[in-house]
Amino acid sequence: MTSSAASLVPVNPTLGILLTALLLVAAAVARWCRLDPHPYKSRAREILLAGFRAAAQLALVSVVITWAVKSVPGLMAFLVVMFAVAVRTAGRRITSNHTWWLTAAPIAAGVAPVVVVLLATGLVPFKGVALIPVTGILIGGALTVTVLAGRRALDELSQRRGEVEAAMALGFPDRDARMEIARPTASEALLPGLDQTRTVGLVTLPGAFVGMLLGGASPFLAGVVQLFVLIALMAVQAIAVAVTLELVTRHRLYRPGRDTRTGGLRKARRFFRGPAPSRPSESSQAAGARIES
Repeated sequence: MTSSAASLVPVNPTLGILLTALLLVAAAVARWCRLDPHPYKSRAREILLAGFRAAAQLALVSVVITWAVKSVPGLMAFLVVMFAVAVRTAGRRITSNHTWWLTAAPIAAGVAPVVVVLLATGLVPFKGVALIPVTGILIGGALTVTVLAGRRALDELSQRRGEVEAAMALGFPDRDARMEIARPTASEALLPGLDQTRTVGLVTLPGAFVGMLLGGASPFLAGVVQLFVLIALMAVQAIAVAVTLELVTRHRLYRPGRDTRTGGLRKARRFFRGPAPSRPSESSQAAGARIES
């Protein structure tokens, strides 16, 4: 570890104790304040598992990344794993049915063109030490907005399904009717990235900037790199939100038990077969004849 990095976060038993304490505090607050989305789903448990999983994954990455940055096969394998995990995470956050894998579309549509342009212009060399962190930041940003846009769009369509049906009754195509309802709330997925870009340097110092400084770069060069990352991230996130919205409004990405057109609960079709009409008996026919006479 370099002297600058060691001065920022010394690695010693105190660090481990503090990390454990902070993780327990986060879980305790979630449990005490009942921050669970459902009675059968514990946010405290998710926080603990996320913390332990992060520690295990970072330990593994610390070993694997040395091989990945030095060989092209290792680099490509590392990028594929990053993308696959992002797709799985985003898809399962949005839906539990078979359409989860379609979240590969918004993530790939946002990240792939930007990375290709960066490589083609030479701004990012085809080296693991540069490509892995940049691609990881872009995939992470696309993952976040895909989850937010997908969940919010589906929630809005479910809550306002009457308005969707009304628009369809007025002659709006299915996609347009759903788009009018889902677009405003799905676009809010861009707000965290916008706020981060607007307040950079004033409220937060993002990871790329701090990493460049710890690596010995000048503050000016670190600022240029961070600006490049933020602008690229906004492009990736805008594309990812747009593609996610299209998937939702075109009935491609949906939740189980929901009407793929209106977002409402599917109504089971029940066909009741009534008793067959009985033929009038001879006695009733005779009674009717007497009345007529």
